[in-house]
Amino acid sequence: MAQADTESRSLARAALSLRCLPFRRRFYETVGEQPLSSTELAGRTEVPAPFTFLPLSSDRTEDHFLWLIRLGVLRREVDGQGLTERVRLTPMGRQLLRRWSGEIPRAGRRERILEALRRHRPRL
Repeated sequence: MAQADTESRSLARAALSLRCLPFRRRFYETVGEQPLSSTELAGRTEVPAPFTFLPLSSDRTEDHFLWLIRLGVLRREVDGQGLTERVRLTPMGRQLLRRWSGEIPRAGRRERILEALRRHRPRL
């Protein structure tokens, strides 16, 4: 019972983060099929941007990747020499995407502020 409760809290926390982060559904679908690095993502200049709601630097993208890795939504790609800078979607990430049939709904301003506080000041 405790395992299921912990799992549902983890899914709820990750779902909220997906709604607060600037990545579109297409980003998650793409990393579900092929690995992508923060440099590759930041280098894309299509208008409108297919993967993000707003332009992101490579460093900011990497910060978001690290958060999604901590939550269990993404994992680092492994090659013959170890971990790479590229990420892939985890089974948990696939499970979260199934919650929404279309674009991931954006969180409101209040939810995004609270999520940022939880993310950067977890003890508050």
